[in-house]
Amino acid sequence: MGIPTLINTLTADGDTSVAFTSGIDGTYDEYMFVFTDMHTNTDNKSISMAFSDDGGSSYGITKTTSLFEAIHNENDATAVLRYQAGADLAQSTTAVNLFRNMGSAATESGAAIMHLFNPASTTYVKHFYIRLIEKHAFDALMENGIAGYLNTTSAIDAVKWTPTSGNFDGVIQMYGIS
Repeated sequence: MGIPTLINTLTADGDTSVAFTSGIDGTYDEYMFVFTDMHTNTDNKSISMAFSDDGGSSYGITKTTSLFEAIHNENDATAVLRYQAGADLAQSTTAVNLFRNMGSAATESGAAIMHLFNPASTTYVKHFYIRLIEKHAFDALMENGIAGYLNTTSAIDAVKWTPTSGNFDGVIQMYGIS
């Protein structure tokens, strides 16, 4: 990995969505997004992510994803490592659920790092991967690995995050990797 350069920071504070609608361009071949203190204000909700190729006017980019998860309940009754087929997207315009079924208590939040590769390319699809950890609404710790690609040769220039309902809090930093 190269040297990260901070481009911008978004702070959600009871927001229904936040988006980077500038700064994603051909300056860098790789962009890294760092999520800290992500938290839904409604119990058992998710925070989803969508991509745009028109500066954020629309977010219907077709994508395919794969999700693996490791879950450990606080009561030590269950520990699971599995492929989560129900969370995958196959050539879908649906937003990607990152933080799934988050709790709304002060002790329930999440953090993640996402890498987006060559978003300005007009030749190839765009690949991304995400590693995240969260405290679930049902008193479990969950680590997810999500990988996917955006099935478009249009340049991606905006990314938006939205809770499935209600509001959310958190900080998202966007870095260019040189």
